[in-house]
Amino acid sequence: MKDVAAHLLDVSMKSIPIYRDRLELKPDVEINGYRDLVNYLNRLNADWVNAMKRVSPDLLVAWLSQTHEDYLSCLEKLDPNAPAQFSVAWAGDDVSPNWFHIAREYTEKWHHQQQIRDAVEKPGILTKEFYKPVLDTFFKALPFQYKNISAPVGTCIQLSIDSEAGGTLFLEKRIERWVLTNKSTSKPSVKVSIPVDLSWKLFTKAVQFRDVKKSILITGEEKLALPALQMIAVVA
Repeated sequence: MKDVAAHLLDVSMKSIPIYRDRLELKPDVEINGYRDLVNYLNRLNADWVNAMKRVSPDLLVAWLSQTHEDYLSCLEKLDPNAPAQFSVAWAGDDVSPNWFHIAREYTEKWHHQQQIRDAVEKPGILTKEFYKPVLDTFFKALPFQYKNISAPVGTCIQLSIDSEAGGTLFLEKRIERWVLTNKSTSKPSVKVSIPVDLSWKLFTKAVQFRDVKKSILITGEEKLALPALQMIAVVA
């Protein structure tokens, strides 16, 4: 649990020097693809967490509080529609607008605090106000997840999270690409319903579909649903 809190501090501490202080941070290794990026970030994260083992829980909590406002101020000053310094790679973006980067930052903070709540057996915040923005952001990865999936034009996949925080959306095959939409223009080939308390764990690699399959309702072509159920909306 302390390691997760340390990582949350790192999320803020990486942003403040870059956006407030204009510090240019370059990778010390060559990044030639997504896997190289994941390996690089995993190493950075591990280095930070290991260093924070020398910091007391009280000091860690104090630093989290002290950096919070500066971190928010950095994000608030970004032009939402300008190109982000860091793209949302798990959604397949080479370049992302700042609003998507900020949304990704929110999902990072949200899902780690949810891990802490789970660890201490406290109620989660799986509410429409706080969790729906997380799901809306996660689901933006779906068209990328399906980009190599062949299907007839008009094929429709229905995805539901059984809560007001989730709701229902559709992924449809158009002439050139898959499109995420709130309304279906054709009958779904497959319907998927995921319990709300399982959904965030599924999309952040805390659990895998094969291990929780019995808890997920699939009606129709299961094979067509698999890319959505194997989607990972974090850098992993």
